[in-house]
Order: sequence, then C-alpha cells, then structure tokens
Amino acid sequence: MGQFVQERWEAIAFNTYQHASLVLQAVLLATLLAVALAVVVVKVPRLQGAANMLSAVGLTIPSFALIGLLLPLTSIGPTTGFVAVAFYAVLPILRNAVVGLQNVDAQLLESARGLGMGEVASLWRVRLPLAWPVILAGIRTSTQMSMGVAAIAAYALGPGLGTYIFTGLGQIGGADAVNYAVVGTVGVVLVALVADGLLMLLGRATTSKGIRA
Repeated sequence: MGQFVQERWEAIAFNTYQHASLVLQAVLLATLLAVALAVVVVKVPRLQGAANMLSAVGLTIPSFALIGLLLPLTSIGPTTGFVAVAFYAVLPILRNAVVGLQNVDAQLLESARGLGMGEVASLWRVRLPLAWPVILAGIRTSTQMSMGVAAIAAYALGPGLGTYIFTGLGQIGGADAVNYAVVGTVGVVLVALVADGLLMLLGRATTSKGIRA
C-alpha cells in the first residue's frame, strides 16, 4: 500500500483536491439556494409543506438513479457530478434553515422593528445570526453527505476520489484492486473529517458568544 501511494502521490493529491473542491462549490451554492428558499418559506408559511416534502422525498432518491436521470440532460462528465451533489446538498440545509428562521423569538423581531429596522435589516441583523447555528448544523450534515455523493458521481466520470473506488471495483482480482479501493475510501473519509473540523471552527468564529453560551 505504501509503495502504491508513493508511486501515485501526485495523482492522489490532485484527485483529493478535486473531490474537496467539488463538494465545497456544491455546498456553497446549495447554502445560498437553501437559505433563500427558507426565507421565502418563512415569509409564506403555506409553502412549508412543500419544502418539507421536497426535503423528505429528495433524500429518498438513490444517487445512481438521480445520476441516470441527469445524464440525458448534462451528459457524462463533471457537470453531472456537480448537479447531483448540489441537489442532495440543498435538502438538509433547507430543512434546518426553515426551522432556524422560524424559531427566532417573535419578541426579538418586534424589538427590531421598534428600533426602525425594515424586513431586510431584520433578516440580516437578527434572523440569520440567531438561526445561524441551526443552519450551520445543516451545512455540516450536507457536507458529510455530499462527500459520499461526490464519490458515487465518479461513476459518470465526475472528478474526485470516487474514481479510485470504481477503478478498484472494476479490477477485482487484480494486483492493485484493493489498493485503489482503500485509497479512494480512506481519502473520502479523511477529507470529510477535515471539512467537518473546519466547519466547527467556522461555527465558533461566526456564532456570537451569547448564543454559544
């Protein structure tokens, strides 16, 4: 295994970077979309049922099935992988964002209006900061889930460490089959752990001390 990694170190590092980059970009886009949708849902409560259904039903769709549905639209390549990862990434963040925004104390919002804040100012300065810990929890869940989806997306020639997993599976019985599979799997786990650690640090840096207490 050591020799296998040493001989392919540059390729492994590049694929690790691609995997992390794919997930980072997809989760970032998913966060923007999910929070925007959550704001609309909170503003129009009758949409909450549809949002909950989307979050629940969306997560039941198998990754391979979604990739198969996307292929006629996005063809084989990185685009399919990105769309698939972003789709799944939106769901946990949307659910948490709706819950977080809805649970902001109405008295605090009333106080904000009493101080002359409009809807936008109240959202940015009161609602989102107070809901942020719950939203961040959704982002952490989404990131971990996206690591696995990104690996599966390699089936459609998406970038990342999933390439090694499928190469190993395709060479079962071969000399390096296990090495490929182990490198891909362990690599995904390590990237996921590092990403979660960074998100924990982000939470500590961006959550007010009063909320953390």
